[in-house]
Amino acid sequence: MSRAKSFWAWGYEDRFVTDDVREKLRTRLSAVLGVEVAKQPLPSFDATRVRPPRRDAPTEIAGFGSTDARVRAEHTFGKSYADLVRGFAGDFGNAPDLVLFPESEEHIIAALAACSREKIALIPFGGGTSVVGGVEGDVGTGFTAVASLDMRRFDKVLDVDQTSRAARIQAGANGPQIEEQLQKTGLTLRHFPQSYEHSTLGGWIATRAGGHFATGPTHIDDFVESIRMVTPKGVIETRRLPASGAGPSPERLILGSEGSFGVITEAWMRLQARPRWRASVSVHFARFSDGVLAARKIAQSGLFPANCRLLDPGEAMMHEVAPTNAGASVLLLGFESADHPVEPWMERALSLATDLGGDCAEEPTYTTSFSSNSADRTDTLEDNEHGAWRKAFFAAPYLQSALVSMGVMIDTFETAITWDKFDAFHANVSEKVNAALKKHASGGLLTSRFSHVYPDGPAPYYTFVGSAASGSGSGSGSGSGAGRLGKLEAWRAVKEAASSAVIEGGGTITHHHAVGRMHRPHWEKERAPLIGAAFAAVKRELDPAGIMNPGALLPAPK
Repeated sequence: MSRAKSFWAWGYEDRFVTDDVREKLRTRLSAVLGVEVAKQPLPSFDATRVRPPRRDAPTEIAGFGSTDARVRAEHTFGKSYADLVRGFAGDFGNAPDLVLFPESEEHIIAALAACSREKIALIPFGGGTSVVGGVEGDVGTGFTAVASLDMRRFDKVLDVDQTSRAARIQAGANGPQIEEQLQKTGLTLRHFPQSYEHSTLGGWIATRAGGHFATGPTHIDDFVESIRMVTPKGVIETRRLPASGAGPSPERLILGSEGSFGVITEAWMRLQARPRWRASVSVHFARFSDGVLAARKIAQSGLFPANCRLLDPGEAMMHEVAPTNAGASVLLLGFESADHPVEPWMERALSLATDLGGDCAEEPTYTTSFSSNSADRTDTLEDNEHGAWRKAFFAAPYLQSALVSMGVMIDTFETAITWDKFDAFHANVSEKVNAALKKHASGGLLTSRFSHVYPDGPAPYYTFVGSAASGSGSGSGSGSGAGRLGKLEAWRAVKEAASSAVIEGGGTITHHHAVGRMHRPHWEKERAPLIGAAFAAVKRELDPAGIMNPGALLPAPK
């Protein structure tokens, strides 16, 4: 029996936080924000209204489609703050008219043909975990209907090449399904984004997803060997090769395309042996700037740690990573290997950190496991500050939903910037976002961490928390129209301040969350105009009717 997913919140219904946890969160956030946070009654789908479909499904695809109201509601949004607020308020005005569950490429080909002919916008749904408006039916007025394409029945590991260490995997398989099927091989894809439990291989490829690990292979780009995609004009399948210098890479055209060119159906993915040796340690820094320098030195050392995550004091406090050393920044270091013990690498990295003022209160933890068939853990972490971080990392989406149910504004934004620009960049982003929080949410909290580090720069990841109910024009009420619109108004103002500061400072609008409808205006400022024109030409060639996810990545056709 399959577990029911929430129609408005993150993940499974039975994993939504308990009322006791909500009360603890309410008390804690009231103290942090200086505003009384109130628990609100959770929404019931029975009280939710979903508009009826605007038209019948074309005959050739009706057999694998659904117009059920609950199914359509579950495919209306991704999981951004704005999505959660609207779902909590029962606002499903953008619900797709039809949800398709293809079981074969023939079904997909039929869907693309019918939707092109009938001018039905088609949106690949993936796992529905987009936080940038990537799966919403906001497609403009040029379509007769909107169909959501759910690939969950494409969930198999079809072939494993043990010699080359690669696997052919269907695009609808989510993280746990992939690892469970690979378990008996002793190999792993080793891609663990925060959305790992629900997001899919096709979604990872379409959005250029980033995994949990800080260095080395971590972006899904690093694992792709070849891709198969069905477009309205035909099938594209790239060759399996370890590398090629033959012209621009066709895989790079599909990676990050966000469903704008076609539907990814499967891919050959590079695998790795399951790690056996692991090491972890936490280093505290009295000054955040010293932690930044340590992270840079380690990133440029050639040691390639699996974890090199720097948390500022606010981030450490929020996740209770350093409760005994309040005010400290924390650098979480980890190494792992399937081939050899990792003590020398850890000792050198620790030496670099402590030479720059880092304090290591406890010795590194070393673990060894020689069972290659055991299920792989998603980290390098033990029951210490690393363990606290890991637990918080994967629980965070559930906690965000809980906080939204209490009227708290909480969201994230992430970017990448070169080391030489980081100090000024970070100061400016912090200033602009804190000012926006003060103006629109009567203050709040901005925290940051490095999610990934590269030899030439970090990927800063920011979280902002505020009380939207106290912001200008916020309205009031649990899920009321005025309250909902006010919360979104305050959030949009803070989000815009963050996005503008990122672009002005020379950062990218997204390091791994994708473009979607939310980031497209700022991405258009980031990229060269001719690049946008080239992508538009590709879309016209592969998708002449313009039905594929219009408005995400590229504007909807006029």
